[in-house]
Amino acid sequence: MLTRKIIKIDEEKCDGCGLCVPACAEGAIQIIDGKARLVSEVYCDGLGACLGECPQDAIIIEEREAEMFDPEAVQRHLSDRTIGHRMEEAQPPTESDSLACKCPGTISQMLHPDRAAAPSDTDAAKTEKEAMTSLLGNWPVQIHLVPVRAPYFQGARLLIAADCVPFAFADFHRRFLDGRTLLIGCPKLDDVDLYRSKLAQIFLENDIQTVDVVYMEVPCCFGLVHLVRQALDESRRKISVTFIKVGIRGDICEIANLQD
Repeated sequence: MLTRKIIKIDEEKCDGCGLCVPACAEGAIQIIDGKARLVSEVYCDGLGACLGECPQDAIIIEEREAEMFDPEAVQRHLSDRTIGHRMEEAQPPTESDSLACKCPGTISQMLHPDRAAAPSDTDAAKTEKEAMTSLLGNWPVQIHLVPVRAPYFQGARLLIAADCVPFAFADFHRRFLDGRTLLIGCPKLDDVDLYRSKLAQIFLENDIQTVDVVYMEVPCCFGLVHLVRQALDESRRKISVTFIKVGIRGDICEIANLQD
């Protein structure tokens, strides 16, 4: 064996948050038994792209004897993992679908909004009830929290929204959300590199049908458009995308299509 740089994970510090997993393009890190672990030395290039993603500083680069980095093995590993993921059938959500923190609020759930009004309702009552009915079909919705292979991604019409949009656009549920799987995030305040990598994995490992991106007219919000385009390029998937710009007064300013 040669002496080279390679990552070392401190299991005492690691809380299993999983942020390092999408940061490793080679798939060298996986969460196993609630801890991040290096699955094979040959998959780790020792460049440390995962270091900056660990909030617990549990990952360092050390120099020691290790198996040589093997790019061909990495490609086989990534290919096998993708094929394996696509062959798995979506299972009903369980507690194990939550993040490693085991917070109940992060458990993946497919919601089924009941839009039907009672037979005895008047037309006015039906209209009011429909206006008040949530059309949210999945949970969680924050990009940081969603599992990459959540069951609601299979065959999904994906809606990626800047998190200010629902406050500015009064009819958000009926105009944008109906029948779609929702993801939200802020391109100004959140970690866009993490989001780009996470979205690229979601595009790659699921059968996404279409993507609608809804963002605000303010300049910083256009970053959501950039990171979705970059994620698509990174995933090399051909998906029809519609970009919708919403004004701060709640109007639709612009609609643009990026066809597959």
